[in-house]
Amino acid sequence: MPKGKHPTNALNAKRVSKLVDPGRYTDGNGLYLIVDKSGAKRWVLRCMVGGRRRDMGLGGLKTVSLAKARQLAQSYRAIARSGGDPLANRRRERTIVPTFALASRNVHTTLVPNWSNPKHAAQWIRTLEEYAYPVIGKRLVSQVSSGDVLRILSPIWLSKPETAKRLSQRVATVLKWARANGYVSGDDPVAGAMVGLPKQPRKVRRYAAVDFDAVSTLVKEIRNCSSEPMSKLAFEFLILTASRTKEVLEARWEEVELSTKLWTLPPERTKTSQPHRVPLTDRIEEILQEARSLSPESQFVFPNVRTGKPLSYNTLLHVLQKRVGSTATVHGFRSSFKDWASETTNFPNEVSEMALSHKIPNKVEAAYRRGDLLGKRREMMQAWADYVCENTGRVVSVKFGSTG
Repeated sequence: MPKGKHPTNALNAKRVSKLVDPGRYTDGNGLYLIVDKSGAKRWVLRCMVGGRRRDMGLGGLKTVSLAKARQLAQSYRAIARSGGDPLANRRRERTIVPTFALASRNVHTTLVPNWSNPKHAAQWIRTLEEYAYPVIGKRLVSQVSSGDVLRILSPIWLSKPETAKRLSQRVATVLKWARANGYVSGDDPVAGAMVGLPKQPRKVRRYAAVDFDAVSTLVKEIRNCSSEPMSKLAFEFLILTASRTKEVLEARWEEVELSTKLWTLPPERTKTSQPHRVPLTDRIEEILQEARSLSPESQFVFPNVRTGKPLSYNTLLHVLQKRVGSTATVHGFRSSFKDWASETTNFPNEVSEMALSHKIPNKVEAAYRRGDLLGKRREMMQAWADYVCENTGRVVSVKFGSTG
């Protein structure tokens, strides 16, 4: 062989079978036959991957012939020359890819500890079982295509838009998990399917609300109805704070600070995931004192006095619709508050929005907003309490100081 020239196909089947001395025998282009001291023979490919020299085992002579070793070496060298990693590529080939059903159950098991609502956890997997499994449940997660996702979503995309939206998010979550674990590569099937779906009609959910000028009368009816005292106190507290139902029902005494007349909700209990301070009026303080006297040992402000657990949403709905006879919803009192603030006061809109703990839609404004307008909101909530408890019927005009 001329000096300096690398060998090519230096081995042949006959020579390979007769080699017995331990050592490394080159076939050329980085392919070597290794003869161990035990007499075992195996193939190794030496190539450059990402600027580093790597040795890659191709298997023993008993299972990989010389011809097969050359074929594998050529394939892996091509991957390395194109900038890929043949070792990583082979690991992916050897990975046992789960079916979509198995992958989704693995994801569900991982996510369950992060959910506080068992009902949501059950619904998460049930949605996939009902709609996705019949189409792709037994299919390898790596084989799920945009067409598959389209077949899952199309039948309910317009007839059950909310369900379809949640379903698409859950399928996407499973596929993201599969991608993170190396089971999936290429384009996102869910994103691809969305291109083929029509635009869903926007549906704005509106809660039945009581006219703000009737709230005072309704509060008196709640106070005088035959419901449990704790339920009536929780309901009035909800109205006077304009808070969300879940926030009120799960309120804890550790969140209440009477010395500063504040109820501070931690981020994990708010819809915006931001802490929210609620100013307490004189009437709200009275409600808190009455609630404490009814259940002095409970960690919750408004517990069921028999079980110690928070009151249920249905309890308040029962007070409103069965005891008082109203057709409104509990959540609708937030709308009553907003209408009152807009139509009978000169408080700026952002003050009532902050009182309702609404997220600032303008991202730029949200980035620069540092305060929570507590001073102005304290004036507003006192004016609302005066209106509800006394119902003067007058327009509220206020002069703002420099605080807030």
